[in-house]
Amino acid sequence: MADLFLKQAEIYRKSRPSYPRKLFDFIASKTASHDVVWDVATGSGQAATSLASIYESVIGTDTSKNQLEYAPKLPNVRYECTSPNISMSELEEKIGTESSVDLVTVAQALHWFDHDTFYNRVKWVLKKPNGVIAAWCYTLPKVDDEFDSVVRKFYADSKPYTALVVGLVDDKYSNIKFPFDPVDGCADTGPFEFEIKQVMSLGELFTYIRSWSSYQTAKDKGVELLSDRVMEEFRNAWKEVENGERIVMFPVYLRIGKVGDAVIETSPVMQPLLGLDR
Repeated sequence: MADLFLKQAEIYRKSRPSYPRKLFDFIASKTASHDVVWDVATGSGQAATSLASIYESVIGTDTSKNQLEYAPKLPNVRYECTSPNISMSELEEKIGTESSVDLVTVAQALHWFDHDTFYNRVKWVLKKPNGVIAAWCYTLPKVDDEFDSVVRKFYADSKPYTALVVGLVDDKYSNIKFPFDPVDGCADTGPFEFEIKQVMSLGELFTYIRSWSSYQTAKDKGVELLSDRVMEEFRNAWKEVENGERIVMFPVYLRIGKVGDAVIETSPVMQPLLGLDR
């Protein structure tokens, strides 16, 4: 699956929406200290860039060198390309020793992971007992009722090319396994809702759709999901304004928890950490 994004790293970087500051401020308010963050499946650094303005050191990892080449270079961000099956020794070498990380973040990628193995690594590397893991996803873009109806129909038509695990995103991460304690001030681990608001042209929205894994899967099978007919349906619903741009809203759903006094079962190999998306 990682190969899907090797083919479209530049499109991914250009088209993906920026996460809201409120999201990062909320996460930061729940971490006891702001020293080290491990941003897993960092891709082209969308989350790492924002985290770098709050935390002393950010380590962004991904299995795709291609994606990392497009990540912004910042003085307190270190990018590491990890093997698909990361060993304990590689984890310690590239991320940190046991109980050394304040925060682990996963933006729009947790649904692709082997959860049991990944969480075991998270519990090993997070500071005890207050180290925090924050994982979020965002769902389909919204503009208005007419346009949203076209988006939903298009998404339904893309389902034959969509991986089953993306259903966890459709469920707003409400059903994803998340074995952590609520952070201080919260009764549960979420999902907590935020929103991205981004001014976009229709062309930029088409570019965003082309960054979907389902679009790439269909293309590899000789199917063009954004056919002339489909693009015309989008254009008719877009309702062109003077400059061709509209405000697009992406709902964001956050799961957040702290490690507590975790019992850790170490094994030499972790299953693939795939920096993938819808």
